[in-house]
Formats: sequence, structure tokens, C-alpha cells
Amino acid sequence: MSESTHESRDQGEGLRFSAWNLLLLVPLLMLVTPWFNSQEPHLFGLPYLYWVQFAFVPVGVICVAVVYVMTRDPNEPVAPGTPSDVDDLDEGNLR
Repeated sequence: MSESTHESRDQGEGLRFSAWNLLLLVPLLMLVTPWFNSQEPHLFGLPYLYWVQFAFVPVGVICVAVVYVMTRDPNEPVAPGTPSDVDDLDEGNLR
């Protein structure tokens, strides 16, 4: 491989691991239904299995949101100068 390939891989292309991604395993705990499969305790007339499943919906959303915020790339800097007009780009007339 050339050195430019190694540089581009270090700059964020491809798969990257972050410890924050482990937080995505929390919503998967709901799939282990034997842990939650019981009638008691009831909440608003719902058996335990059902209201725990409903509770895991916002928990899953929060986990995904936290992982997204913590692992997203920083904003790319804007190139200096005035942006080209769309019509100029269509015609191939770059300034």
C-alpha cells in the first residue's frame, strides 16, 4: 500500500471503533425476554414484560443519540473565498 492510503485511513475513512459504541448493546438487552417474562409487577394494568418493553424504547433512543453525538466527526472547515454560484458550476465556468 502506498503511504497516501495509510494517511487517508488515519483521517477517518473506513470503520473505526469507539468505546461509546458499546452503549448500543443496551437496547439489545430487551431481546433477552426470559429475563423479563413475568406477570408481576403490574404498572397501569400492564404485565411486567410489556411495560419494560415500552420503557426500553426511550432508553434505546437515548443510547443511540448519545453514541451519535459522542462519535460524530468534527465539522469540516469551510474553504476560504466566496462560494461558486450554481449556474456557474453547471456551465463549467469556475472563477
